[in-house]
Amino acid sequence: MSLTGKQKRHLRSLGNALQPVVRLGKDGVDEGVVRAVDVALERHELIKVKLGSGADEDRHEAAEFLATQTKSDVAQVMGGTILLYRRHPKEPKITLPGP
Repeated sequence: MSLTGKQKRHLRSLGNALQPVVRLGKDGVDEGVVRAVDVALERHELIKVKLGSGADEDRHEAAEFLATQTKSDVAQVMGGTILLYRRHPKEPKITLPGP
């Protein structure tokens, strides 16, 4: 699913109040991080991932990799923070505006 600009703006507004639930350290994106992001998306639908100061990953590459691995969408990459969204298949909590 590809998000429209309107939907990304809506998700960014919701993401302002969120705290990061996953943090990337110097080891970067590994299998454990992907699992943690997947579990967090299952519970929350919209999450923030924070790249630590020791992370050598490119933030945009890390965002795209995590989105691909977790079948989610990147709503925003700002500074060292990635905002990811994946609609819950059975009980969605977030209602996105139409295109």
